[in-house]
Amino acid sequence: MFVPRRNGNMVQGMEKIGEGKLLAPEDIAYDPKSGVVYTGCVDGWVKRVSVNQSAADSVVENWVNTGGRPLGIAIGQDNEILIADADKGLLKVTEDGLIELLTDEAEGLKFKLTDHLDIADNGIIYFTDASSKYSLHEFVWDFLDGRPNGRFLSYDPSTKQTKVLVRDLYLANGVSVSADQKFVIFCETPMRCKRYDIQGEREGSVDLFVGNLPGMPDNIRYDGEGQYWIAMSTETTYPWYLAQKYPFIRKIMAMMERYDRRPRFEKNSGSLAIDLEGKPLAHYYDPGLALISSGIKIGDCLYCGSVVYPYIIRLNLTRHPALART
Repeated sequence: MFVPRRNGNMVQGMEKIGEGKLLAPEDIAYDPKSGVVYTGCVDGWVKRVSVNQSAADSVVENWVNTGGRPLGIAIGQDNEILIADADKGLLKVTEDGLIELLTDEAEGLKFKLTDHLDIADNGIIYFTDASSKYSLHEFVWDFLDGRPNGRFLSYDPSTKQTKVLVRDLYLANGVSVSADQKFVIFCETPMRCKRYDIQGEREGSVDLFVGNLPGMPDNIRYDGEGQYWIAMSTETTYPWYLAQKYPFIRKIMAMMERYDRRPRFEKNSGSLAIDLEGKPLAHYYDPGLALISSGIKIGDCLYCGSVVYPYIIRLNLTRHPALART
């Protein structure tokens, strides 16, 4: 994929929000009314973080603990917080902090790794179960398995009905309802995002939205300004390319993983901005970053979550822009 603008030195300009108080903040949801972001951490806490001009002035508040691993997070129409919890399923949290399980299975099959979600204007929640076979702690095995174990689903709060919309997905993760509410984008780890039409003559159809990405996609967010932001957890390095192509390479990597001897190939992580048609606009990344899981533009800044760092990354896009490639 050719990306017209890029910044390959994110680390040089980035700030660390909530350093040491946010353990692997996987996803980010912004509430413009209160000026805070919600994020889920590896210790089960959903935390509220104030967004201030100075990173040092950001305040981190323990809000609720799901007792699981909160991943995808979104703000509902009544200010409730919707959470894709890897261990628990799809959750709703009221403003008072009361947690309700909405769904944890579909078609008699329990969710194994509830990953990401978004909410349409009509209240329907779209979400992914990344794998029906492997849990979050085993997610690398899903990749090495080389089989499509993921599902893309919907939940209707008015009927409490859960539907499987697309089956046989490869580590399904990020979800974003389109700006015009006509389709939903969902990502698969093998370098692509697809669209599922929810209106019109093509309702129910699945097509490629953007492929040949410069890495493995995780969460995707619409910023309200004509851009989707796709987190790139890692570039597709040559070893990962070989693993995707050859089953015997995956078997070797699986053996190494079993004994914690697999080399860590993850690098050049960051976030990719694309337009409403899926065309690439700008790529922000760094060789020293790995396993960035989410990215969203708030004001002039890009905020990124991850599954490894103890903070949220913030990059001022005005001061550190992506420059045209020559």
